[in-house]
Amino acid sequence: MGEKMSEKHYRLGCDIGGTFTDFVLLDDRTGEIRTGKCLTTPGDPSDAVEEGIRALETVVPDFVGRLDELIHGTTLVINAIIERKGAKTGLITTQGFRDVLEIGRELRYAPYDIFAEFPRPLIPRRYRLEVDERVRSDGTVLKALDPEEARRVVRTLVGMGVESLAVCLLNSFENPAHELLLQEIIEQEAPGLSVSISYRVLPQIKEYERTSTTVTNAYVKPLTGRYLSKLGGRLETIGFRGKLFIMLSSGGVTSVETAAEFPVRIIESGPTAAVIAGQYYGRHFNISEMFCFDMGGTTAKSCLIQKGVAGVVPTFEVGRVQRFMKGSGLTIQVPVVDLMEIGAGGGSIAQVSKLGTLQVGPESSGALPGPICYGRGGTNPCVTDADLLLGYLDEDYFLGGTMKLDREGARRGVEEKIARPLGVSYIQAVWGIHDLINETMAAAAKTHIAEKGGNPKLVTIVAFGGAGPVHAYGLAKKLGAPRLLVPPNAGVGSAMGFFTAPRAFDLLRSHKVSLAEAAFAEIERIFRELEADSTQILQNEAGGETLRFERSLDLRFVGQGSEINVPLPAGEFTGFDKAAVRRLFDEAYEKLYGRTYPDSEVEFINFKVRASLPEKLLQLPRLNPGKNFSLEAAVRGHRPAYSPLAGDFIPYTVYDRYRLFPGAKFSGPAIIEEKESTLIVGEDGRVTVDEFGFLWIDLTKSV
Repeated sequence: MGEKMSEKHYRLGCDIGGTFTDFVLLDDRTGEIRTGKCLTTPGDPSDAVEEGIRALETVVPDFVGRLDELIHGTTLVINAIIERKGAKTGLITTQGFRDVLEIGRELRYAPYDIFAEFPRPLIPRRYRLEVDERVRSDGTVLKALDPEEARRVVRTLVGMGVESLAVCLLNSFENPAHELLLQEIIEQEAPGLSVSISYRVLPQIKEYERTSTTVTNAYVKPLTGRYLSKLGGRLETIGFRGKLFIMLSSGGVTSVETAAEFPVRIIESGPTAAVIAGQYYGRHFNISEMFCFDMGGTTAKSCLIQKGVAGVVPTFEVGRVQRFMKGSGLTIQVPVVDLMEIGAGGGSIAQVSKLGTLQVGPESSGALPGPICYGRGGTNPCVTDADLLLGYLDEDYFLGGTMKLDREGARRGVEEKIARPLGVSYIQAVWGIHDLINETMAAAAKTHIAEKGGNPKLVTIVAFGGAGPVHAYGLAKKLGAPRLLVPPNAGVGSAMGFFTAPRAFDLLRSHKVSLAEAAFAEIERIFRELEADSTQILQNEAGGETLRFERSLDLRFVGQGSEINVPLPAGEFTGFDKAAVRRLFDEAYEKLYGRTYPDSEVEFINFKVRASLPEKLLQLPRLNPGKNFSLEAAVRGHRPAYSPLAGDFIPYTVYDRYRLFPGAKFSGPAIIEEKESTLIVGEDGRVTVDEFGFLWIDLTKSV
């Protein structure tokens, strides 16, 4: 007989990053947390998952059989898109729309660059075929789909060897009959072939965005399905019998079945989790304005959390030809936490540019070979090499001492590839690498904060990731932020964030109609259909729990090209009158743009529903206050490290974070070490430890 559900009291968070795979094991009975970290295995990410679980079992024997949930985040999908390693995919579209992927929005991201490159479509033109059908914008059929023509098109694509098919027909969000018929024909002609129809993936207005999103889903669907199936099988072989969840880009978690059906929804699953953790911490400590900074081995992401809420945007880009140029990537129209990549990680490569100047990133050494100091064949100096040589990292305590770093190899690499070619001293070279990456991140962060109407001099920076706490102090100084917050287990912050994310799913449907002509009973029907669909998606996770629904509208002035989102109060839509809806729109519009236009007509574009289940939140464990703790007992020793204020190496006091206690206070220069990350505090910083073990660093006082 299987183990009783009441005995399954563990939850495991597992985040696969570009360089490291992070693990957090939570005991829901006691609140005890165990962490782990191992190098990612790019060839088969599930290898690292099993390796990390096996390592945790040496600390907590036989916990796998008592796992209630395993929550997983992965970079598999986004890597497949960037590296073009998805399935051979075909597209069936309405006659005349074969080239919509190239045409896009007919905008040039660099209008004065005649050599500007654009991303290569995921589907070559020869695999994009048309059917002669037409649906009007109101959903009425102008020309019916000929089933025999549809069969010929499907057979042609199957004969070309496609592994997955995307179907995106004009105006199918208003009337999906032709797409549903095509889906039936595909299932008859090629049983088992992966299919993505736009009515299921994105029933939304805007032809290019809908096609691009559906194509992306189809492109990665077979790969994602195989990976999740293999992962589930491997977990079963090691005794896992609990529920497997996947982190969504929108900040919720969903079942593995839903993730396999809509892999486009999990493109940003890993970085999103750290932001959700930051949002949870912000609410816990009543911090209104927070800048979440997550720096790992490959990339760094940031998000401005305002009034305790991380913004969610309806669209984003992947695989940009120019990394920081908006418009140079593939457009994906799914809800995603408003993240900004700030282009840096511990593995970012330092090199001499063509202009003879120091350049750090955007290229990364990844998990293999990694920085020189990893001793895995890397030959290019990276940010982690510089951090080690500056004295910020201990070569004998990296990952808690499980991974020895090669200091001499890193030194040779910096001298040979940076210092000598640039004609600068060794110290100038290593500090230049560290400071330049901080400067790059600070410039991007200032832009991101300003675009959201924030003020960097008012935000609290919260740092996550293996490299985040190493660079957070320098970043905070450049931003002029008054305070820095470093949670316990910051190095595995994304995996921690999984425990604070709700089980949720977002759905929408487009239906363009003016407010004056809208039938509210029809709108209520759309909302109820969306709620029924989301209930079906979440039914496996519900387990008898009641779903909660949040409704919202996308509205705009008639004639505008963009809309704004307006949350709706609880209640049936038929309970509102048109004046109340107009008032909600005007309030939201005026808040964004400073004024509204009472005489201009308003129209509905999208109807949105977010369905969620009650959250199983992480209960922050308190530190043991003890009576015999002393600051001296937490000091591991002293280490020379570089001080930008002194312009030289000075003694830094090294603290063992696990021996710090509530109420402990000390000043920099200090290095606080834990297994997965290291915090650097300069001479002008003051550290306070709270009852939960969070480190609060005050940057406003001179000490």
